Amino acid sequence: MVSGILVVRSQIDWGVSYTSTEICAVRGSTVDINCTYTYPSRWKNLDITVQETFWFIKESNGIHVDLRTDLEYSGRVENLCGNNKCTLRISNLRESDSAVYKFRFTTNQPTGSFTGSTGVTLSVTDPQLQVHVRRSTANPSSTWTELTCHSRCQLPDHLSYVWYNNNKLVGRNKYFHLRHFNPKDSYHCAIEGQERFPSPTLYAPKPPSVSVSPSGEIMEGSSVTLTCSSDANPAAKYTWYKRSGDKQVQRLSEETQFVLSSIRSSDSGEYYCTAENELGRSSAKIFITVTYAPKPPSVSVSPSGEIMEGSSVTLTCSSDANPAANYTWYKENRVLLQGPEGVYRLSSISSGDSGVYSCKSENQYGRINSTSLHLDVQYAPKPPSVSVSPSGEIMEGSSVTLTCSSDANPAANYTWYKEDEDSPTASGQIFTITNITAEHGGKYQCEAQNTHGRSNTTLHLTVGAGKLVIIMNIIRLTLVVVLVPVLVWTLWTRMKKTLSLKSEVNEAVEMIESHNCPEYENDAAAAQTEDTEEQEDLV
Repeated sequence: MVSGILVVRSQIDWGVSYTSTEICAVRGSTVDINCTYTYPSRWKNLDITVQETFWFIKESNGIHVDLRTDLEYSGRVENLCGNNKCTLRISNLRESDSAVYKFRFTTNQPTGSFTGSTGVTLSVTDPQLQVHVRRSTANPSSTWTELTCHSRCQLPDHLSYVWYNNNKLVGRNKYFHLRHFNPKDSYHCAIEGQERFPSPTLYAPKPPSVSVSPSGEIMEGSSVTLTCSSDANPAAKYTWYKRSGDKQVQRLSEETQFVLSSIRSSDSGEYYCTAENELGRSSAKIFITVTYAPKPPSVSVSPSGEIMEGSSVTLTCSSDANPAANYTWYKENRVLLQGPEGVYRLSSISSGDSGVYSCKSENQYGRINSTSLHLDVQYAPKPPSVSVSPSGEIMEGSSVTLTCSSDANPAANYTWYKEDEDSPTASGQIFTITNITAEHGGKYQCEAQNTHGRSNTTLHLTVGAGKLVIIMNIIRLTLVVVLVPVLVWTLWTRMKKTLSLKSEVNEAVEMIESHNCPEYENDAAAAQTEDTEEQEDLV
């Protein structure tokens, strides 16, 4: 690494300057450490000449040890000096060669020696090669990748680089170009001749490892951390996503970890992490299942709309819960069904199935009841029942109330009919007849009707005579019973007398005619007068 030129002077025109004050070199290579030095041509009226130049790293009691005499550097160092320049060349570098190197020159003057005190720091290491990646994706139809091999240390120009693909030699250059990069491939570079010190291997991210903390059951309201890690070089960048049920993807985080604090049931689902570097990408997914108590159940009736007697009806109870809830159906607090289905079926439903239904959902974390569901079964009127008030014998002149009732939903409308009459007699559930007469007697029919049908029942109404009528009838009957025999006797007696009179008259006439005498007329007149008087007596 070059940090600039440093000039060190202790007096005017005396000095040493180093081309670099820090040098990094690769073990086993050769390094040159350069400097220039200056001194005055005359000093104290004497010409100055340089008598000795050398490099050293050790100094003891004011004595500087020339590296050329140091056994550790034997055969590995050279001093290349001339024209006020001097280069120290060290070959076959060792890590132990790492030190601060200083240059010293002496002249013909007793005090004419000078040392560049700052020196040059040499670091001998492995090549410490790195690979830089540059990738073009501006044109999707023409992408390319450029790999550059470089070292943290400044390497001599004469060194060559070599490239390996999956440990197979594929090139000799500082740069390596790829038209297509297979994510399954790996690349590394090295200095030719020093392949034992390769660069780190480059490769696309391996399939990530994803984990959940804490492990085990995830309860609603707890805090959960998702962690993603992938083996990749260069290091991968991470992105967390959540995939919704409708396949939409939501970006969550660009960190290795994603924290879900106070997790909710809606946070359940598929999460996946993408690890990506300049060479490719890879992803892995994880499913998060949040456990929680049942949410308020929803209840429904199928088919919807009007429920007719005799049809089949299904009641469904559903509740969001994890683990899945068990359900209990109730009718007015009476248990109907228990199980995981939450479905209660009523086949051939009847009017007795009307009422208030509810369901309960529960799991090991809690339970909750649904709102009430009112089931209203509709049906045609049942055969009506008809009652008469007052009960007992119905007398003429009294008032009678006929009441008709029928079980129906919706409620029935009522119509009254009398036998042999075309028009309705009355409408309404109650039919009242005041001052009833015998003509009101007969058969009455009550018809109950709603939108789903009709039904009827017949009643025979018998009207008895009133008390006054009975008395008059008794009197009439008595008169008939008494007078009829008297009249018959009277008529019979009268007829008998009439027959007797006629017989006597006939005899008298015959006598007159037979005798033809005048007295006959007088006798006949007398007889006629007598007969007339008898008839008046009869009357």
